[in-house]
Amino acid sequence: MEHNMFYGQDYKVLPITSIKDGKILEISDDLFCYTNHIVNIVFIGGREEEEFVLIDSGLPKSSKEIIKTAQFIYGEQSKPKAIILTHGHFEHVGSIIELIEYWDVPVFAHEKEIPYLTGEKAYEEPDSTVEGGLVAKLAGFFPNEPIHLSTHVHVLEEGTVPFLSEFQWLHTPGHSPGHISLFRKRDGALIVGDSFITVRQDSLFKTFVQKEEMSGPPRYFTTDWPLAYESVKKLQRLNPKLAITGHGVPIKGDKLKQGLDELIEHFNEIAIPDYGKYV
Repeated sequence: MEHNMFYGQDYKVLPITSIKDGKILEISDDLFCYTNHIVNIVFIGGREEEEFVLIDSGLPKSSKEIIKTAQFIYGEQSKPKAIILTHGHFEHVGSIIELIEYWDVPVFAHEKEIPYLTGEKAYEEPDSTVEGGLVAKLAGFFPNEPIHLSTHVHVLEEGTVPFLSEFQWLHTPGHSPGHISLFRKRDGALIVGDSFITVRQDSLFKTFVQKEEMSGPPRYFTTDWPLAYESVKKLQRLNPKLAITGHGVPIKGDKLKQGLDELIEHFNEIAIPDYGKYV
């Protein structure tokens, strides 16, 4: 295993967590949602298979917890076939290098996200001036420098998800240039990433208690609100039956449909902040 991967110099542990930290939800016989402090990681694969695909990789310094969770679900010798990244913001790639080194596993992301994963580009700085709660005010301390995954990250091919033949990926930009979501038509399962979420992530209290609330993408990192709106509409047209979001609790059925309908109808009021650098 080569060792020319590295995080940005600003990568650090942040003292933000939630009451859901460490919880594992069995969404279906082959979908598991694990909450790593304030962000959700998804395991796709049945328990009996002892192999799975991992969606996103959590916060910095979380690799041991993620590996233990995989072993709890799939067994001590289990390892993923691949890691798929919805996008490259720090809380979704915070433990990716340690997981690559431990499992010797390939990583896949959208081609527009690759420059942020190979050290070529840094994201726009998180907006600590944006309308919102205390988490938004702390956003200036969030890691933002690009990580470098070298040759371990690969471009997702059009229309296919590696090792997940039933899933399709959709380009859902706005929150980041190469953000993707994943959808399975058979049961209407949608892995959203941060295209929309079910908690007001800018509020420290609501994040901690995981108060369920349909919301747009996290305000402090979203740089293109018109694109973000189009991405939510794209996901609504799929008519999903259940959704696992990057932040907040999974949502399904009528609650999901009504929440998406309301979010789209009132996107300006619910999602878009009244002020901020990217509004």
